[in-house]
Amino acid sequence: MMIPLQISFRHIDPSPALESRIRAEATKLEQFHENIISCRVVVEAPHRHQHKGKLYNLRIDLKAPGKELVVTKQQHDKHAHEDLYVVIRDAFNAMRRQLEDHAKIQHRRIKAHEIPAHGRVLQLIPIQDYGMIKTPDGREIYFHRNSVLNDEYDNLSEGDEVRFVEEAGDEGPQASTVTQLGKHHIVG
Repeated sequence: MMIPLQISFRHIDPSPALESRIRAEATKLEQFHENIISCRVVVEAPHRHQHKGKLYNLRIDLKAPGKELVVTKQQHDKHAHEDLYVVIRDAFNAMRRQLEDHAKIQHRRIKAHEIPAHGRVLQLIPIQDYGMIKTPDGREIYFHRNSVLNDEYDNLSEGDEVRFVEEAGDEGPQASTVTQLGKHHIVG
């Protein structure tokens, strides 16, 4: 296990079996987020009532880049939480879900968004039903009348801004679909 793990017991004697279970569950968390900074687990038996069985509490404080996640299991009315192994399982399942959600949010934030291919109509050859698009980086892309969506080929003019999907053609790059952009759309 790569993450620093601290385990504390309150009002309950430490147990090598419980520590082993907690370490195993904490290790599984690394599958859901590779950059966990630290994990602190507190196991507590707060109730010293005379009723049958003890209801255990468990708290997990986990630090990941950009977020501190906390799970507290205090089900005083759930008799399943008289079994400390059930409390551990439930708490780590809840932490796993939080960690998965955090990882998804981080991934979306980091994910690079591709800018759709765009350019301006460089020239139109209506007699032969094709034209050329000039991209911002100076490349020229061929397109055919049939590539222009919504039968808008006849409405295109040189200098119009277009978005396109590029593919390799027999004689170089070509646009498989071309969409005319609105007059107020800014192309870089």
